[in-house]
Amino acid sequence: MSGHSKFANIKHKKERNDSAKGKIFTVIGRELAVAVKEGGPDPANNSRLRDVIAKAKANNMPNDTIDRGIKKAAGDAGSVNYETITYEGYGPNGVAIIVDTLTDNKNRTAANVKNAFTKGGGNVGTPGCVSFMFDKKGQIIIDKEDCDMDADELMMIALDAGAEDFSEEEDSYEVLTAPEEFSGVREALEAAKIPMVQAEVTMIPQTWVELTDEDSLKKMNRILDLLDAEDDVQATYHNWDE
Repeated sequence: MSGHSKFANIKHKKERNDSAKGKIFTVIGRELAVAVKEGGPDPANNSRLRDVIAKAKANNMPNDTIDRGIKKAAGDAGSVNYETITYEGYGPNGVAIIVDTLTDNKNRTAANVKNAFTKGGGNVGTPGCVSFMFDKKGQIIIDKEDCDMDADELMMIALDAGAEDFSEEEDSYEVLTAPEEFSGVREALEAAKIPMVQAEVTMIPQTWVELTDEDSLKKMNRILDLLDAEDDVQATYHNWDE
């Protein structure tokens, strides 16, 4: 990970996403609907819903928007049923890309995802073709500027709650958890009033690919921009060392 700042990546992603705030709210709205359908509308009894609410707040979604989304999902038994589909493929120079989608139309989503890869000089592969290069982890990022707590104290709270790993970067702290331990660790940090820049279960690359020539950089950004613009895409993971 030398020279690779996770926090810089997250800030970059947030800047990219802030330009499409409506898209973020659409993504989270779908996640709220799925979480409510799976476990009910009461966050106290639905850990997945609690996690989505935390993600919504981290992205500055207003509380009344969150509440409306939960009530709509709970009260609308005939609402759209979203299906989770994951696509895997390659960008320029063999960059590995994973795309998580929630869709009510598989054919539309498949065509749009394939189009994004093709326009950026990449290609969609078979399921499993790149996911072995990633580890599924709960990842929590804390901005040092926002956190008054001493690093050792913060680490102990995280590890006592079940975190696997704690690391200190130049400008941030990173907490990693097993996916099943994520909710408990996030809630422990929340209870300790620790502000989190990002808190979600994600796919973390085992190795990173550098892109140096202008054409590859342009193509990679093209793929990511097209995927970002697609409403059915919930998350995109890649091992490009931006």
